Amino acid sequence: MAGFVLDRLVPDPRRGHPVALFGAAAGGCERRLYRDSVAAGALFVGATVLPVVMMGSRLRGPVATAVATWAVLGGSMLGREAERVADALERGDLDGARTLVGGLCGREVEHLDASGVARAVVESVAENTSDAVVGPLLWGALCGPAGLLGFRAVNTLDAMVGHRNERYERFGKAAARSDDVVGWAPSRLTALLTIAAAPVVGGSPERAWRVWRRDRGAHPSPNAGQCEAAFAGALDRGLGGANVYGDRVEHRPVMGEGPAPSVADIRRAVRLARVVNLGALSVAVAR
Repeated sequence: MAGFVLDRLVPDPRRGHPVALFGAAAGGCERRLYRDSVAAGALFVGATVLPVVMMGSRLRGPVATAVATWAVLGGSMLGREAERVADALERGDLDGARTLVGGLCGREVEHLDASGVARAVVESVAENTSDAVVGPLLWGALCGPAGLLGFRAVNTLDAMVGHRNERYERFGKAAARSDDVVGWAPSRLTALLTIAAAPVVGGSPERAWRVWRRDRGAHPSPNAGQCEAAFAGALDRGLGGANVYGDRVEHRPVMGEGPAPSVADIRRAVRLARVVNLGALSVAVAR
């Protein structure tokens, strides 16, 4: 609980954030271990994650747990960045909104219109609510600081190398599959909490449940689809469509039954995510 409050009150440092430091160290390890093979990628995951888990297992006491929780949670930053995009769109600054949303997702953003930017933000808020808040809290409740740090390490590696492109198709497979495994339970808990919280944004739990059950398998990610389908149902908006990643275009089925998101839906998604975050904290504390 103290770490959760710290995440709300203490802004992430611009330099020297523990997750950024881990990413820099992992990047150096990647340069040494990279080979175009699945085995090399598995070695990379083991060499970077296991030391973090071992370090976490040595942490003791409430202060260490609170600091570790603050270090791995990203819910407050996610909400602030999403609202900055909404602010830019409301000012009519589409270029600024595109630049900001580029920091939230990996897709190409230069050709997005206002609706496309809003969809990208809502989808990012949905997916990262699980990755940045629910997942760390759940694994922290189960395994203490080792779970907190280990989950965040795996999730960071997936963001770094878990891509389907020429460089990482094989090397990044172990990181991507590891993230699928550790994210399985958090993504489904995120979906259930989202369904329960739907009235906070004027939504219907019954509709959110129906959309989640029907559309969660439409997403190429077995975990992101859980979160995005639940958010689509709770917000009564349609998510999915064409996404551009470099020279690759993914055409994803639309999840949900409503219109495409608008700038107002960014703020609704942030409000929904904050309630889901509190629900996840309650689950972790109860555990």
